[in-house]
Amino acid sequence: MTLRNRWRKILSYMMLSLTGVCAVVAVATLFLILGYLVYNGWRSIDWNFFTQLSKPAGEAGGGMKNAIVGSFQIILLATAIGLPVGFLAGVYLAEFGGKTFAFLVRYMADLLNGVPSIVIGIFAYAVVVVPMHGNSAWAGGLALSLILIPITARSTEQFMTSVPQTLREGALALGASKWKTIATVVVPAAYRGIATGMILGVARIAGETAPLLFTSGNSDNMNGLNQPTASLPVMIFYRALSPYDDWHRQAWAAGMVLLLLVLFANIAARLILSRGIAVQK
Repeated sequence: MTLRNRWRKILSYMMLSLTGVCAVVAVATLFLILGYLVYNGWRSIDWNFFTQLSKPAGEAGGGMKNAIVGSFQIILLATAIGLPVGFLAGVYLAEFGGKTFAFLVRYMADLLNGVPSIVIGIFAYAVVVVPMHGNSAWAGGLALSLILIPITARSTEQFMTSVPQTLREGALALGASKWKTIATVVVPAAYRGIATGMILGVARIAGETAPLLFTSGNSDNMNGLNQPTASLPVMIFYRALSPYDDWHRQAWAAGMVLLLLVLFANIAARLILSRGIAVQK
């Protein structure tokens, strides 16, 4: 073996070892964070956490029933607004987009994906909260939908453009219109990928805190959609910063519940993909 080949093997082993160590450090850090959260959160969860409302500051006991219900309300509102808009925008980019306008839409979607969520919260505060003279679940849902729209649009476009062009040409050759081809051929062929992108997008907004601080606010009661509404991320924020040990316990429990929700969403996305890739070239 020449000196040059020996040096190449040594360098290859060194880089392989370095990448392996970095992978172990990344995975170990993730498991350390998750393990610490599970250890503290699991001990803090009880039946009262899910069935009782929040207690006033300094009073022990209570739960986060209002925050759990409020989170579902806000996420459902964001989903009802963000998914249809993002899906239709993705369909337009994949099937009807030209050059200039489509480029601008994609650029704005990517830019919106990179905007800090707190900026979106400030925008929703100025557009919804100030005219309505108060926080509300509607404002929180709108803020989260602005985060969900570009995620859904880009994932929908990506999976629809992966559908072979021959499927479109075959449907058009049989006399189907453009919209019928999209609705009956292209979307069904890419629905697994589209559904996965939507689920992961909803999981992303489920843990957002900054926009809800400006929009939905917080409340110890279960209010209507036009009133301040508690949510798990906001309750975690306030509970973790409080000087009360019981509130710290509830913050760990809420973090555990939020982690499980996101975990279930990711598992659902994996299960959809594991049934087979619908889009094949």
